[in-house]
Amino acid sequence: MAEKIFKNRVNELKLLNDLYEKPQAKLIIVYGRRRVGKTELLKEFLKKHKGLYILARQESEAEQIKKISSQIAEYYNDNVLKINPFNNWDALFLYLSEKPRIPIVIDEFPYIIQSAKQVTGILQDYWDNQFSKKNSFLVLCGSSIAMMEKLLGKKSPIYGRRTEQILLEPLKFNDACLFFPDKMSIKDKVIYYSILGGMPAYLLEFDFEKSLRENVMDNIARKNKFLYQDVLFTLREELKEPRNYFSILYSIAKGNSKSGQIVNDTGLEKSFVNKYLSVLIDLQLIERRVPITEKNSARSRNGIYLLRDNFFKFWFKFIFENQEYIEQEKQEKLADEKILPELNAFAGRIFEEVALSEISRSGKYKNYLFGRWWDKSSEVDIVGIDRFNKKILVGEIKFKKLTKAEVQEIKRSLEENAKKINLLGFEQKLIIVCLDCDYEDSEVEIVCLDKI
Repeated sequence: MAEKIFKNRVNELKLLNDLYEKPQAKLIIVYGRRRVGKTELLKEFLKKHKGLYILARQESEAEQIKKISSQIAEYYNDNVLKINPFNNWDALFLYLSEKPRIPIVIDEFPYIIQSAKQVTGILQDYWDNQFSKKNSFLVLCGSSIAMMEKLLGKKSPIYGRRTEQILLEPLKFNDACLFFPDKMSIKDKVIYYSILGGMPAYLLEFDFEKSLRENVMDNIARKNKFLYQDVLFTLREELKEPRNYFSILYSIAKGNSKSGQIVNDTGLEKSFVNKYLSVLIDLQLIERRVPITEKNSARSRNGIYLLRDNFFKFWFKFIFENQEYIEQEKQEKLADEKILPELNAFAGRIFEEVALSEISRSGKYKNYLFGRWWDKSSEVDIVGIDRFNKKILVGEIKFKKLTKAEVQEIKRSLEENAKKINLLGFEQKLIIVCLDCDYEDSEVEIVCLDKI
């Protein structure tokens, strides 16, 4: 298992530091999926500023107040408070509002709301009349995306009080690579990323001194392991009807990308499926994608639904579909018969997402809007459109080292597909993204992933 130290999150950490240095009251909402690294980010921020960290738990209101009183007393070395905890939230917030300015982080804030719904109204009162007048710096953090987004809504008592909100997302490929050994090849990094994705907690579970086969068998394909259980745990934590949502996620994982296909596969009513799909998008578990050239993406009939998280994709394809191997403790057989033979093809599809993301973040193409394009008969991996300068980039992605002959064949295919993308008057350019290539061609740009 990798050493559990703080890695990356440079931009988010800088944002928090910059906000704290401004002599103004700040009420900041930090939220995101479980395992994405919110707590570690906030603790790293607090190391520099010596702030107060409060962790809420799933327990009764009285126990919440007692436990939080203890954390506050420990921070301020308040012996009286250690013996006599607060009796209510008013006393707790009043105490904090009278202290000198420091960063105050309340982690897992939704747990407090679950046991004391009135707490947001009380906090609103103290924010308006105490904290905001003393330039306080308060961070509310939570892993329940649904509940945290309610805090941002118009019906919430603290609506309009927040000064910033930070949605912490999974790490992109280049950022996730900080968890891998430097000596690891770019191909192996893509394969590991295709399995674990960008969740720091997942990336820390693998021991990179061991083989990939050993890691998968020992850390995912065993029922008592964190990585085996976390997909189901995430759904149970976030959703009231996890069974129906699970059916939809599994259907999408099998390749049913249209709402009609999902309805037919799951047997659920269309109205329910559409509602569930919307919730899963809000929870960042799936995404709806349309061809990049669509003018009205919200109404497009060409929209498809895809899983967002690499680990969810891996878990549904290789773990959930092969439960009998795990039930009978045939992990080696599972790895050798089901996972390893298909892993390169699986990673190749993830590589397409990685390459598209990295190209879109490249400074060379900062004026381009990137996506994919498809119709009933054709699909293009990369389409970048610069509408201001009337330029279009059309490309293909290959998870391999390309030969001259392969480049020539891909180029011919791209030229045919480029004719189908109807943007009149746009200057077209062809691009191929691959793992490696020794050949150069004046008519097509060839980019290796590690050179982007």
